[in-house]
Amino acid sequence: MIIPKKLEAGDKIGVISTARKITIEELSPAIKTIESWGLKVVFGINLFKEEDQFSGTVEQRTADLQGMIDDNSIKAILCARGGYGTVQIIDSIDFNNLKKNSKWIVGYSDVTVLHSHLNNLGIASLHATMPINFKSNTKESLSSLKKSLFGNLNSIECKAHPLNKFGKIVGHIVGGNLSILYSLLGSHSDIDTSGKILFIEDLDEYLYHIDRMMMNLNRNGMLGKLKGLIVGGMVDMNDNSIPFGKTAEQIILEYTKNYDFPICFGFPAGHLSDNRGVRLGINSILEISKNGVSLCQE
Repeated sequence: MIIPKKLEAGDKIGVISTARKITIEELSPAIKTIESWGLKVVFGINLFKEEDQFSGTVEQRTADLQGMIDDNSIKAILCARGGYGTVQIIDSIDFNNLKKNSKWIVGYSDVTVLHSHLNNLGIASLHATMPINFKSNTKESLSSLKKSLFGNLNSIECKAHPLNKFGKIVGHIVGGNLSILYSLLGSHSDIDTSGKILFIEDLDEYLYHIDRMMMNLNRNGMLGKLKGLIVGGMVDMNDNSIPFGKTAEQIILEYTKNYDFPICFGFPAGHLSDNRGVRLGINSILEISKNGVSLCQE
């Protein structure tokens, strides 16, 4: 696995949007924070373009990501926000320069498309908060992002959850947004989860659809050979007038109950104000016990 170099003060960090449109006003708090870390912010040429809900046309968004990948003076790429649209451009991107001159690509939610694709190319990436969220993020969330970018020890702890399954494992973490992982099944951006620690999170989904997605992951063999499972925020779930009968966490447990790998629920990552940074594709130590959960990434 290719692991991008750590950032240093004075480095340039690119900001683009592969999905939904954004304004300079929405980015202002994040720019101030990033600059306070000693980094220089560089905007994609088309960042503030608009086409319907998107940050420019497919061609413009493609050009921004490609430009940041090919510019060796840019040491990391932050996706400004999620929404929908990354999958529209993924097959037009040439990642060859990223293999030679690796850099962290950062984001979550719709950016899971990029994380999954990069993992298949053997390039580590960073699942973390995005500039649109900086204003509402916790200090711990932003600190975790900074530590991950600058190559410092990133240690995350969270409380015990009654549904947790105990164990200590070492492995690479893969995954991201459950809906996106589900949508990538069968494509060449679909991830290999065998021997990995799978991370999932989601927002604003119907409970029956959580069941559908977990069933499909299981039928596709994505759960049976896991080393472990991390369940992040399952936020603002919806139900029908006739209740489904289980929470999102209970649904996930139902599809993993016959496997013996450790599982933790309520991990602070995903569509949460406390959205901690998790480096995907690097060795990570996950320990789940009755006292709580710890994840350590060096």
